[in-house]
Amino acid sequence: MTDQFDNWHKLARYDTNMQGELHANLLRNNGITVSLQPLSAIPGMNSGIVLWVESTDLAEAQRILDTIPTDGAALLDEMSDADFDALSAAQSNPIQGNSTINDEPSINDDSLNNNNGGND
Repeated sequence: MTDQFDNWHKLARYDTNMQGELHANLLRNNGITVSLQPLSAIPGMNSGIVLWVESTDLAEAQRILDTIPTDGAALLDEMSDADFDALSAAQSNPIQGNSTINDEPSINDDSLNNNNGGND
């Protein structure tokens, strides 16, 4: 298979569909037209995906993808202590709902169990 089809160029191949779709959306958000080619004809198969871009967008698309860190260890090295503190604070303080407001009566609600049979 060739890496060029008319004015489209093979930009990248990903082992998972999710990673390829995330990178394709990043490129689309930057105004680049992307075509996705799944590596399996079976829907739902996570067999990988190829990104294709037009020749006019090839250099810009490659530049954008080159800015994405792919090494987890390198990403951790770039994070500061403040980043780690922000992550741990967000994980230890989940969003709390307002438990004092409850518009729906519960089964144990006395107003539901008050059955006078219409004899007030």
